[in-house]
Amino acid sequence: MGKNDIQVVNGDADYELLLQSVGEALQRGRNAFVAAANSAMVHSYWEIGQYIIEYEQKGHAKAEYGSDVLNRLSRDLTDRYGKGFSRSNVFYMRKMYSTYPELGQLSDMLSWSHYIELLKLDDNLEWSFYEKECESEHWGVRELKRQMKAMQKMYY
Repeated sequence: MGKNDIQVVNGDADYELLLQSVGEALQRGRNAFVAAANSAMVHSYWEIGQYIIEYEQKGHAKAEYGSDVLNRLSRDLTDRYGKGFSRSNVFYMRKMYSTYPELGQLSDMLSWSHYIELLKLDDNLEWSFYEKECESEHWGVRELKRQMKAMQKMYY
């Protein structure tokens, strides 16, 4: 071994601390990456919803009834960009914009999957409650679904 080589002895407490610190830094970086990607996707989908509504309304207060825009857009986006643009997904993009007309109303703590579950609700009070609970209690989508199902069983 040369004088600049570092010898690591198994069980070295300093080395274990180094390894733990490096692992924690990697995990924080990965978590931040996932959160940034989710936020960018949610914002993009909100913007797509805005474009759809503006296209459908063409300057009018309401869109024409029976428009085939969602089916057509779903098909064309899937052809051009791949998965993720089913008709239901495009429908929820549109609904997201109509539900949250200001981009600042969206939470960076919630994923697109959270929003899909919330957008399935018709009651604004219920939807607002679950949105706040997801943020404050850090619910994943599975927990959100479980809580919604439990509440539904209590009242129906």
